[in-house]
Amino acid sequence: MKTILLTGILLLACAVPATQAQQAPATPNATPPAAPTAADSAAPDAPQPWTLAPFTATYEAWYKGKRAGDATLQVVHREGNQWRLDLEIRGERGVASLLRLNIQQSTVFDVTDTGAGILLRPLSQSTVRKAVFGDKQQTGSYDWRSNTAQWEGKVDKDRRAPVPLKAGDMSSLLLDLAIMRDAKPGAALDYRVVDNGRARQYQYAVAPQTEIVQVGELSYDAMRVARTNGGDREQIFWVASGVPTPVRMLQRDDGEDAIDLRLIDYQGVQ
Repeated sequence: MKTILLTGILLLACAVPATQAQQAPATPNATPPAAPTAADSAAPDAPQPWTLAPFTATYEAWYKGKRAGDATLQVVHREGNQWRLDLEIRGERGVASLLRLNIQQSTVFDVTDTGAGILLRPLSQSTVRKAVFGDKQQTGSYDWRSNTAQWEGKVDKDRRAPVPLKAGDMSSLLLDLAIMRDAKPGAALDYRVVDNGRARQYQYAVAPQTEIVQVGELSYDAMRVARTNGGDREQIFWVASGVPTPVRMLQRDDGEDAIDLRLIDYQGVQ
């Protein structure tokens, strides 16, 4: 499987070059309340203002239509305005199970209310990939005093030099939260992602109308957010009001489903 950049989650689902995770995500201590269903009301809920709060979400991971394992996404408040976003992907079925594939990624970031909106600024990033064919590690630091970011560990030679930073730059994992923050019907989203020694532009379009999305036994009235500059690789998120993370994330290659992450439960800190 190849390195993928869908958002913080989908880019990792196949197997990015890895790095030492700052802290492995924890699994939920209890089964959370059922997510809202489309049948709960006749009319769609009005979008709720986005706020950052701790949560743990668990996804089923599918690859080319077959169950491959599970993924856990967790947001943790550290201290002051610093937070940490953790992702763990466990290959427990099929080829991923045979490879004993396990991927962990963390991003430490700070949060600033600029008055015009909430700014998410990455401070450090780390990833570790463990598999039967060998482990890979990688760490990155974002120095906002010098406005440069740099990676160490298992990094291609042409990506070891400092990368210039611009205001608003994201890490790949933070892209998940940014989409949750910014998605509104009909909106056009544009992000510059600096990760793994390079900078890339990601543009998305939010559908003007919500649609019903079936995820397991639950139905959500969700906004469809699709990447518009990905070429033959489609990246689609479905964002539902009241749910802190996308209810589904899909990557399609050449018109066929490749990676598919489906939310099965989530738990917020009350």
